[in-house]
Amino acid sequence: MESAATLLAAIEERIAHACRLAERERAEVTLVAVSKTHPAEAIAPLIAAGQRMFGENRVQEAQAKWPALRERYPQVELHLIGQLQSNKADEAVALFDAIHSLDRPSLVSALARAMDKAGRRVPCFVQVNIGAEEQKGGCAISELPALLAEARAARLPVAGLMCVPPLGIEPAPFFALLDKLARDHGLEGRSMGMSGDFETAIMLGATHVRVGTALFGERE
Repeated sequence: MESAATLLAAIEERIAHACRLAERERAEVTLVAVSKTHPAEAIAPLIAAGQRMFGENRVQEAQAKWPALRERYPQVELHLIGQLQSNKADEAVALFDAIHSLDRPSLVSALARAMDKAGRRVPCFVQVNIGAEEQKGGCAISELPALLAEARAARLPVAGLMCVPPLGIEPAPFFALLDKLARDHGLEGRSMGMSGDFETAIMLGATHVRVGTALFGERE
């Protein structure tokens, strides 16, 4: 088994190499280590190796393992990268430092209420259904301007856009499209790219790459 430090160093080198090719600074790209389904004992070695930002898919799973981890490692940031039900908005705002899956008006309202109640504003990425796939979350490209307007009117801090390209298709055109949409709407953040394609995403403007398998191994 390769150590967490070795795996993290290898990913860091790949990110740095992609940044050099793209003539970007390494500091422009944030690595989000996707720890969904992995227990606390698999996460702690990565924190010890220097990783500070982690991504979880489900509020309930994160609630079960992160409070204890954050007590030990208060410097860690936690990002929600999976779909969020409106009735979990309060818990999400209490637990996460960023939300990557804002995708509908009802969630804008729920998050705005939760943030007002908690007295904290959590940065949100609007998830775009970049491949127009029926089974995937994310707002339709045509609905993006209206959703962004609603989020801004509700005083949600919109950090950028997020996407998950269709499986089995070259992702570059989808990353390029998300980059263009972010530019068109004056947004800094582009949460795109996973273990198999994060270098391509960096070449096309990613600011946050979500890497799980390459850091933790295959999920059972």
